[in-house]
Amino acid sequence: MAHELQERYSKLVNAKLRRELVLKDGVVFNNDYEGSPSAGSVKIPARDTEVQVSDYDKANGISGSTGTTEYITMNITKDKAINEIIDGYDAASVPDDIVAERLDSGTFSLAEQIDTDGGTTLIAGSTPINVQTLTKDNIYSTIVDVRKVMNKAHVPKRNRYLLVTPDAMALVLKSPEFTDASSLGDSVKETGAIGKVAGFLVIEWEDETANLAMIAGHPRFATRAREFSVPVHLQDLSGSGNYIGASAIQGRNVYDHKVTRSNAIRAVYSPAALSISLAAATGEGASGKTVATITAGNTGNTYAYKINPSSRAAYDMTSTAYGGTSLTSGTTAISVSAGDILEIVNLSSSKVKAVGYITVASSDIAT
Repeated sequence: MAHELQERYSKLVNAKLRRELVLKDGVVFNNDYEGSPSAGSVKIPARDTEVQVSDYDKANGISGSTGTTEYITMNITKDKAINEIIDGYDAASVPDDIVAERLDSGTFSLAEQIDTDGGTTLIAGSTPINVQTLTKDNIYSTIVDVRKVMNKAHVPKRNRYLLVTPDAMALVLKSPEFTDASSLGDSVKETGAIGKVAGFLVIEWEDETANLAMIAGHPRFATRAREFSVPVHLQDLSGSGNYIGASAIQGRNVYDHKVTRSNAIRAVYSPAALSISLAAATGEGASGKTVATITAGNTGNTYAYKINPSSRAAYDMTSTAYGGTSLTSGTTAISVSAGDILEIVNLSSSKVKAVGYITVASSDIAT
């Protein structure tokens, strides 16, 4: 019975997660991987070229071409858990409505965190586009320009998405080129899209990352791997020595995200994002460290950073609220691992004015 409940609870949470996530599987991320996330890593098939087409020789046939699919290792670094104590009930006597309420709340919180981490990976793995000023009069042309560069990069036209932050969404809605959501079919509405513009499904994304206006992309080029390493279950706590007549809803979910092609994901900033380059640290004690240099997009030379931030910096956030570590461009040696995401903010009058993200490669780290 306990095993059946674990399966039922985990299925319920997974079903609700699919609905709650803004950055949905199949819309923003694909799930094309091999292996089990619980094992610590999975393999992602990555292919930039298509199958070769040749003239057919009826007499001799044609030579076979060689596939170019590579497999990228994605380490699973996110391990999130819920452990909500239910006082007054042992596991056998918890009313269904209490279990349902805790599962609902836990799933909502988990979806928010997965979306945040997925968004950070998208931004860090994207190709930034800076637009000095966005208005209702130029936002459509900006989206068309993004469409153009994605076309030139041979990103498939079908199933492209546009994640639009609230300020930019207000401009999109004022643009006469925006097609109302009523013109979308029900199956498309289920993706979370509220409209379509320039071939992109428009999804409003309640994100406040400093200066970020929107992200354009295609699910083929960003992967999400996720599963319960410990299924959702009711755990009796009466035998723990600390709790009497109590139980808890518990479960662990492991996941991670990876962008497999940077020029297929475009992050649009207005007025600009920080441009960051990384290089292996040098000198005594440099092993395992990188040095970040800010080359553009700044309004001064006061910086702070975080590694793998659990939330992203908003415009005008105070330095106290941000709470990062002080950084000197081109000098500060930062201890990192390959695959870490580095967030750097530019501060003016102790407030965030610009932000940049970069994914650390093994070549960026001193050995």
